[in-house]
Amino acid sequence: MTKQILVIDDEDSLRDLACICLEDLGGWETTAVASGQEGLLKATSHAFDAILLDVSMPGMDGFQCYEQLRKNPATQTIPVVLLTAKVLPDDRARFAEMSIAGVITKPFDPTSICDEIAELLNWSS
Repeated sequence: MTKQILVIDDEDSLRDLACICLEDLGGWETTAVASGQEGLLKATSHAFDAILLDVSMPGMDGFQCYEQLRKNPATQTIPVVLLTAKVLPDDRARFAEMSIAGVITKPFDPTSICDEIAELLNWSS
C-alpha cells in the first residue's frame, strides 16, 4: 500500500520540491498545504501515514500546529517529521520533549530525503 504524506510548508518552491521527491523517488502520494491551519484541516479529513511539517511559518508555526495535531484524537498518532532551516541548542531540547519522529534540516538533499524519512519512520524500502 502506498504511503500517504502530508507536506505542510509555506514556501511554495520547497513544498513543491519535497512533493516531487517523495512521489518520484519514494513512490509515495503527497498532499501539500501552505499553512498550519490548512494542515490541521487536511490531517483530520484524510488518513496520512506521516506529516512533513515546516517549523517556521507565519500565523501558526510548526510547533503550534504540532501541539494541535497531538490534542486531536484523529491526528495524535500520525508521525511528524519537522523541516527546519535552523536547529538551535534550545530547539534540540524542545524536539526531544515533543516525541517527534525526527528532524530534517533545510535545505534538504532532494536525492536522500526519501531515505531519511523512511529511516526516521522505520519504513522498509
